[in-house]
Amino acid sequence: MRILGIDTSTKFLSVGIYDKGRIYGYNLEVGRKLSALINPTIKKVLDAAGLEAGDIDYFACGIGPGSFTGMRVGLATVKGLAWSLKKPAVGISTLDILSRNVGLAEGTVIPMLDAKRGLVYCALYRKKNNDFKKLSPDMLLTPQGLFRKAKNGSIFLGDAVALYRSRILTGVKSAVITDYDFWYPKPHNIIRLALEKIAGGKKNLTSALNLEPVYLYPKECQIKKS
Repeated sequence: MRILGIDTSTKFLSVGIYDKGRIYGYNLEVGRKLSALINPTIKKVLDAAGLEAGDIDYFACGIGPGSFTGMRVGLATVKGLAWSLKKPAVGISTLDILSRNVGLAEGTVIPMLDAKRGLVYCALYRKKNNDFKKLSPDMLLTPQGLFRKAKNGSIFLGDAVALYRSRILTGVKSAVITDYDFWYPKPHNIIRLALEKIAGGKKNLTSALNLEPVYLYPKECQIKKS
């Protein structure tokens, strides 16, 4: 089995490939150059693994929440590949991917991404004995609203940590803040979550055309009819 997975919801382009038990990954900070770099980067990672797009059995994509433009570019790319090759697709919450960066630490895990306008994209997870459980849906909250849901000793990660570090430390007792290296999605976590979903059966798979982003600003993403 071979999987190609990407996430483009943050300022990093994360590309992972699973090939018969081996995982290849590449993270690139792209900023506003995502559209120009995404296809060459995917080809670069495929070439490094000795594969072509047609060799892939499943395509996985981080579906947000996150950058509106980034999500659209990533989804369009995965949809194009999966549709043209007639392969199934898997959508994965970017917050789910990010939460797995916590590594060996245990407790309440809170990924938080900057949603602009003084808000954050966030979710709560519990990690114990290598078992992850999602405790909330993906949410759009004020930082203070998030802190009210957090437990003492919660572990925070994500780019919003840079903006709200002092407020985290004063708002959540014994809060743990991870280092910068843990603030963005990692390719191996995209692949591991994709493997879990694929193992869960057809209910977790979709056709390329049905793959949808997670928009937590719904009114901002609608086109009003005249």
